[in-house]
Amino acid sequence: MSEKQDPTAPSQSSRESESQNVQPSESQNGQPEGTNADSTTAEVGREAQPADADQEELGEAGDALYPLTIHLPHEPSSIHVMVSPQEQVHELRQSVIELPSAFQYSCFHLEHAGKRINDFVQISDVEGLGPDAEIRLVEDPYTEKDARLHVIRIRDLVGAAGDRTDTLHGVLPGVSLFDGVTTSAKDTDNVQASAFDFDAPAKPFTLIPGEEEPAPKTVKSIALSSWNPPPYHFRQKGHLLYLLVTTNEGEQHQVTSHVGGFYVNKSSNSKFDPLPRAAPKGQSAHSLFTLLGLISPSFSGFFEQLLQYNNRKDPLATFHLTNAVPSAPWLVPSQSSPLCAHTADITRTQEGYLISGVDNTDTLRDWNEEFQSARELPKETVQDRVFRERFISKLFADYTDAAARGAILVARDEVTPLNPTEGRDAQIFVYNNVFFSFGADGVGTFTSEGGDDAARVATGKDVNGVRIVNQLDIDGLYSPATVVVDYLGKRIVGQTVVPGIFKQREPGENSIEYGAVEGKEIVAADERFAPTFAKLSKALKVKKHAVWDKDGKRWDLEASVETKGLMGTDGRKYVLDLYRITPLDVLWLEENESVEGASKDLEYPHRMTVLRPELVELLRNQKWTEWINKEVARLKEKHQAKVKDEQTMEGEKASSGEEKAATEDKTDESKEEADESKEETDDSKEEGKEVVAEERIDASEFEFSLNPDVFSGQVPQTEAEKEEWAADEEDVRNACKYLRESSIPEFVNDIKAADLPFPMDGQSLTKMMHKRGINIRYLGKVVSLCDGPRLLRLRDLCLQEIISRAFKHVAGKYLRYLPIPLTSACIAHLLNCLLGFGLNSKPTADIDESLKALYPEVDLAFANVTPESLREEIEAQALRRFKFTLDSEWYNQIKHLQLLREVSLKLGLQLQVKNFQFTSNSSAPAPATNGVNGHTNGDSKESKKKKKKAREASPASVASSTSVPSTFTPDDVVNVVPIIKDSAPKSAISEEALEGGRHSIMNNNRKIGQELLLESLTLHEQIYGILHPEVARAYSTLAQIYYQLEEKDAAVDLSKKAVIVAERTLGVDSAETLLYYLNLGLYVHGSGDSKTALAYVKHALDLWKIIYGPDHPDSITTLNNAAVMLQHMQAYHESRIWFEQALAVCERVVGKQSLPAASLLFQLAQALALDNESKAALGKMRDCYNIFLQQLGPENNNTKEAETWLEQLTQNAVAIAKRDKDAQARRLRAGIRFPARNVALGGGAGSGGAANQPSALSQPKSDKPDARSIDDLIKFIEGNTAQQKKSSTKQRAGRGGPNTRVAASASAK
Repeated sequence: MSEKQDPTAPSQSSRESESQNVQPSESQNGQPEGTNADSTTAEVGREAQPADADQEELGEAGDALYPLTIHLPHEPSSIHVMVSPQEQVHELRQSVIELPSAFQYSCFHLEHAGKRINDFVQISDVEGLGPDAEIRLVEDPYTEKDARLHVIRIRDLVGAAGDRTDTLHGVLPGVSLFDGVTTSAKDTDNVQASAFDFDAPAKPFTLIPGEEEPAPKTVKSIALSSWNPPPYHFRQKGHLLYLLVTTNEGEQHQVTSHVGGFYVNKSSNSKFDPLPRAAPKGQSAHSLFTLLGLISPSFSGFFEQLLQYNNRKDPLATFHLTNAVPSAPWLVPSQSSPLCAHTADITRTQEGYLISGVDNTDTLRDWNEEFQSARELPKETVQDRVFRERFISKLFADYTDAAARGAILVARDEVTPLNPTEGRDAQIFVYNNVFFSFGADGVGTFTSEGGDDAARVATGKDVNGVRIVNQLDIDGLYSPATVVVDYLGKRIVGQTVVPGIFKQREPGENSIEYGAVEGKEIVAADERFAPTFAKLSKALKVKKHAVWDKDGKRWDLEASVETKGLMGTDGRKYVLDLYRITPLDVLWLEENESVEGASKDLEYPHRMTVLRPELVELLRNQKWTEWINKEVARLKEKHQAKVKDEQTMEGEKASSGEEKAATEDKTDESKEEADESKEETDDSKEEGKEVVAEERIDASEFEFSLNPDVFSGQVPQTEAEKEEWAADEEDVRNACKYLRESSIPEFVNDIKAADLPFPMDGQSLTKMMHKRGINIRYLGKVVSLCDGPRLLRLRDLCLQEIISRAFKHVAGKYLRYLPIPLTSACIAHLLNCLLGFGLNSKPTADIDESLKALYPEVDLAFANVTPESLREEIEAQALRRFKFTLDSEWYNQIKHLQLLREVSLKLGLQLQVKNFQFTSNSSAPAPATNGVNGHTNGDSKESKKKKKKAREASPASVASSTSVPSTFTPDDVVNVVPIIKDSAPKSAISEEALEGGRHSIMNNNRKIGQELLLESLTLHEQIYGILHPEVARAYSTLAQIYYQLEEKDAAVDLSKKAVIVAERTLGVDSAETLLYYLNLGLYVHGSGDSKTALAYVKHALDLWKIIYGPDHPDSITTLNNAAVMLQHMQAYHESRIWFEQALAVCERVVGKQSLPAASLLFQLAQALALDNESKAALGKMRDCYNIFLQQLGPENNNTKEAETWLEQLTQNAVAIAKRDKDAQARRLRAGIRFPARNVALGGGAGSGGAANQPSALSQPKSDKPDARSIDDLIKFIEGNTAQQKKSSTKQRAGRGGPNTRVAASASAK
């Protein structure tokens, strides 16, 4: 694989950028990576003519591409590339080395007209370089660093790299299942495509990629020779490295890396002679790649096979992630699986040297200086902004990676503390120029706020605060880049080292120059900080306010007293401790204090209960709307009074007609001015109102801000101060009331009314609550508002989240100080107590005695935990943290697999995949695996056999040291990955382009809109790199827009990319990935390939079983869509089964008499008619008609349509029944007896059935309508037998699926 600096990474210096950020394996097994190579818009000339100034700027960001010819020193002698004048030359270099004909080059420069081109200028800045220009590639002499990086690149490229040394990302990071799902769809017929076992339990193996044949080997090994490094006298002659190459033919070649290239030398394993070997075995070349072809006859053939092997997969699935943390799956294959094969590779141990040199200095970076210099880059033009945002994005990715790796070493006690004499939680560390500390109250700073719990929350809030400050991007204000890592119960904070923070101060001198200095007793307010802090506070809606020090002296601060300003020794103003940028949730604290007398255990763990910034923003928008309405009303009254006065004064002079004309003129004028005022205040939600006013509304008069320091121990001194303070307190109380009385109930109601998508798991629930400004501590309150069948499922999800979070805190307590080798036993035992009590009600901890003996002083309290004691701890945590009392039988109502997934994701567990046995029912995996609702196991014998085989193949579920089997053993805990929270901001310019494109399309400027959308896509890819969650979201958004614009092929292509990128960065089973699969299914169906679309839908349903369990409210729409797809494939019988399933879920979730159920009954009736089941169709249509009649009344269009269909189906059924009776009578007369028609499903596909063709449905069989009433006709058909009831399901109102027959029915309330 090409050792490539991701082109999204702007470079600082040519050679440095190649090594600084080296994640050497840019992809395994020789697939050249390149953001440019796969950029969706690589060949799109962007010549936008945007609608306004901002869009125009964005449109200029890329000019038309043009061709260049590059002459090479070896075959082929020239290549052609397309470039943009806005590209930098080093990006052109990268594009060149990714072309198969130029793989061999890595150490070269480019020349134009005989002059060397600087790698770090734009192509447009090179004199005389334009369309069809010719450039020459000139090979350079190597330096030792060039040679090292060349060896890494060639090893990757030829597939000799093997598996990497990785201490951070875990097993199978960034894995994708997409290719496997797509391949499985190709060899199926319609019946197989529609086959799906709706009642089968969730299959954990769904999340594991299929095994594949190994990649072809091009060489056996490329390693550093045991003679390396060169001695001094050979170094003087230009020797750089000595290598040992073993070819597929089994020959060993000692190779010298020289400044002029690579050659085979005379050394052997026992004799040192690094001079060139004589012919015929002596070969030399500038590139190691070329040399391999010369010394190994089979190399070229195997390399071609390797390229073909890599091309089978989507390139996005093989690229190495450099700009995002790859997702670590929570279920991984057994270590004996080929997917986890650990191969012998001596060079793996040498890569540290190859990457960073003998002194390990190549990768050391001054993170703080890089970040702050990046912030100071110009941002005047679009090109400036793109370069700056791209640079910052890459910098954050590199820093997050370095900080996470350092945090793991700190957690594993691999780094020496700067203050080894301090207590464990107070120790601080510096590693790789990152400053680490624990998210615990080691020095007593948070004693009054709640100790360790408060410190832990503060670090989490601080990283969010830093992200917000980074997003605001205020000139002159700097913040240290911050990363928080949770790993095995420890929280570790990694920050860039602010210059001067460790400086020894004189007595009485403080390092903090703004905000609280020691606790809150001393306050500083350096005026140099006031202007920049004022800008920050204005953006954060923080009110300028007074605080008082221990002597009662007043200080006026722009920000919270907890937010500190520090003047670095580099002269920059740094803002620190951003955990209190919003006020405290005083109502929660007061509720908590009222229980204080009861028990210390019931107290909320800390006082850091701040409101969320999203809530403050929502409240500000509401206040803004109220203020606008009030202003409009005031101006209207003022205008009317003025008009009245004028009328009174002129009443005697003017006729009534003249008065009327004058008034109308005045009103017209005022309307015009009101329109102008609306433009001034375009944030207003009341734009649609007519405002009758002569003056404009001055938006600058609106003020909204909150004082973050109220209720936190400040003591105002004078009466005026006390009054102002009381007013500030009242504002904050109102904000807390808004959260409780508006935000939370609205959130629950929106989910009930299906205005919000239904959350699938804890992660999506958390995200939705946070977006509405609701803190997770209010989960108990959300549960209390859940009533009705749909909201019962939200209640279950909230309870699962409460339990998993409570378990996370309990597990963290036991894991925090435990030595790493004992953690697997602890995790397995806690999981057995939580989930495995059905199989073994008295699990024992399986601790390796030899390991236990090595740590005699360690507290093994976890070994004493029983299922009962764990439940008590979880119940206590639920009561303390969520003010919620769990039912006494909660542990019997949990969804086992779903709770296991939530716990694993929260703790970073990677567990070995198997069919987990949670109960003692050994004949099959327990029904509990797939959830609640009494859903039984619907396995066929064949699938049971398969499952049994799979279970036998996986390691036994029996603990080695005990005779009673347990669900989990220590060996099942394969690895633990860190949970990382970073402070990286989003790209502003790419979002602006996306919004601009959307806006243009909404205003029917389709051409401009599409150009801006393409521009946005290019910007997303350039700034983030292709493999990034934000790019997945951009792909998905654009796919949706393109599908609506009937650009179906583009929609499918973008949607596929969204799926793969989401799988690799968000997780193969994340809620977003599932959604992208469903969207892809719709787009592929829209493009005419319903069979493949069904494969994606079925995979999504399998994921749903794992993520949520059965009967997710939104799955009704999916089942319905799949049924429609089957109808398109003319698989009418199969489609009817999917409709029945959709109806069954709908009836369970929404209720049998609901409008969504009626809508589905309508479609099911049609499906039954198409399947020649006219009698059953009639029954379903009658049920549908009755619900519409009852809910919507007889005059509603849906009711009328159902009635029409009911009449037509009735006529059809009567005709069939008559014909059947006549035929029966004829048989009887002839003395032949036939069994009666099967009525279980309302009749089979008898000869001449009513629905041999769809068109027959609407044609009554008799010439005249039957005169009998519908009830009489039904009795005639059914013989007065009650229709058999079917199992049921649910459907959301107003589905957006493909061609649903009664799409409007549910929304016509």
